[in-house]
Amino acid sequence: MTDGSWYIRTVLSPSATQLARLTWLAVAALVAVALASAAVDLLEGSFGVANASSVYLVAVALIAIAFGVPGAIVTAIASVVVYDYLFTQPRRTLAVADPGEWLNLVLLLFVAVTVGELAAIQRSRANAAAARERESRALFEVTRALANRESTIDALPGIARALARDATMARVWFALGTDADERVVAASDDGPAAAPAVAYAALHVAPDGRATWTLVRAPSSPGAAEIRAGRQFRVRLEAGGRPIGSLWAARRSDDRPDEATTRLLRVTADLVAQSLGQDRLVDETRRAAVAQQSDALKSALLESVSHDLRTPLASIRASAGTLMDPAVALDVDEARASAAVIDRQAQRLNRLVGNLLDLSRIEGGALRVTEEALDLEDVVARAVAQIEPAAEGRRIDVEISPEAVVLADPILLEEVLLNLLDNAIRHTPSAARILVRSSSAQGEGSVAGVLRLTVEDAGSGVADERLGRIFERFVGGDGTPRSARTGGTTGLGLAVVRGFVVAMRGRVRARRSDLGGLAVDVDLPMAIPPEPETRERLDGEPTTRAEA
Repeated sequence: MTDGSWYIRTVLSPSATQLARLTWLAVAALVAVALASAAVDLLEGSFGVANASSVYLVAVALIAIAFGVPGAIVTAIASVVVYDYLFTQPRRTLAVADPGEWLNLVLLLFVAVTVGELAAIQRSRANAAAARERESRALFEVTRALANRESTIDALPGIARALARDATMARVWFALGTDADERVVAASDDGPAAAPAVAYAALHVAPDGRATWTLVRAPSSPGAAEIRAGRQFRVRLEAGGRPIGSLWAARRSDDRPDEATTRLLRVTADLVAQSLGQDRLVDETRRAAVAQQSDALKSALLESVSHDLRTPLASIRASAGTLMDPAVALDVDEARASAAVIDRQAQRLNRLVGNLLDLSRIEGGALRVTEEALDLEDVVARAVAQIEPAAEGRRIDVEISPEAVVLADPILLEEVLLNLLDNAIRHTPSAARILVRSSSAQGEGSVAGVLRLTVEDAGSGVADERLGRIFERFVGGDGTPRSARTGGTTGLGLAVVRGFVVAMRGRVRARRSDLGGLAVDVDLPMAIPPEPETRERLDGEPTTRAEA
């Protein structure tokens, strides 16, 4: 908005702020003319300068710099009138006796207006350059905040503060939602949410790209003559042609934003709306991917479980059918063998269902851990006794130190051992050796006060590139994906092992065994922590004895 248009609008429809500006202009012009008159009187009266009227040009230039062209014109006219009244013959009257004085007065007025116009133009250019600098700085901060964002909502408070500073607003805030249900999500300060405005100025963009502010008044508000519009300003946020919220700004004066400020608010609103739209698309894509992955996992689980259920059920039905068939005469040893098959397959079914339930508890965060000081030798002995009937000729050696005492949940630790032994049995040939041993956790990444339990076998082992995957769901103990189509088991046992060990503040990893097959190391806290009183968790975070 130019200085001339401001002057015309102020005269035709002055607001409180505009009246104050006119008052300041009049006072400043009078003071400048008075000081210039005093200087002219001193120069012409005391120093004998014939014509010192050019001093008024200084006053005109100063007022032009401060108030623009309207101020320059007012000061130039006032200067000519005062000089004519005080310093031209006859004095104390506006009449001019000498035609040459008329020429001097006309030239003074012309030069004063020209000087004022030039000074005002320079001032306007300087203000425009400063406004462009503020606009560029604000847009840079907005684009940087959006480029480095984790989410657009998190970046909005910084954007609001930058707008409040560079757009000279008292407050800026962002609200998302429909017109009837907008919710403030970020603001330039920590104050309470702004009350709904009785009237505000909304930004409308014409088809030709021209932006204008239009007064919007609530139906229940006073008449148009009773409200002073413009203290709150609203720019709609639209993504894909659909309104998603608003950028609100408030200022203490009634002046509407100038062209640079309007452009800044408009561009910022467009950038934020586009960023919010991108976040929505990313969120929808992520949800679709999660749903697809969930469906894939459900399908894989269904296939794997159905396969694993059929195998033991078939063995149970076959053995039970043999026992029930009256045409088959079985001696005591054969009957016991069939019953043993039924028992082993029932245990296998029980372990499968248990793994499914355990994995569900781990992923659902419902796993509860009770830490106790456990004799590792006793826990291993119980686990080996349970799994030995399924070993089918494989030799399970145990080398556990009698002093090995760990802090762990007794049920979870036993399940860890059963799953590790079951995995070793299923992936080793008959008569292969399986070793369960304990040692101090030494080497890279080890922490003091930790005991290592190792289950290793003499099977074919796992390729190095697959070692990191064997603790994933639906990946077998040989590191290959499992499903009903590929055969094998569900691949849940080692996933459950990792979940249980982490829940007990431990760490698990797989490596090549010295026996030639796979070795799984489980590091658990020792029951008696070393001195000093504070020890470290396995993940490096400090914990106290009371926490243990």
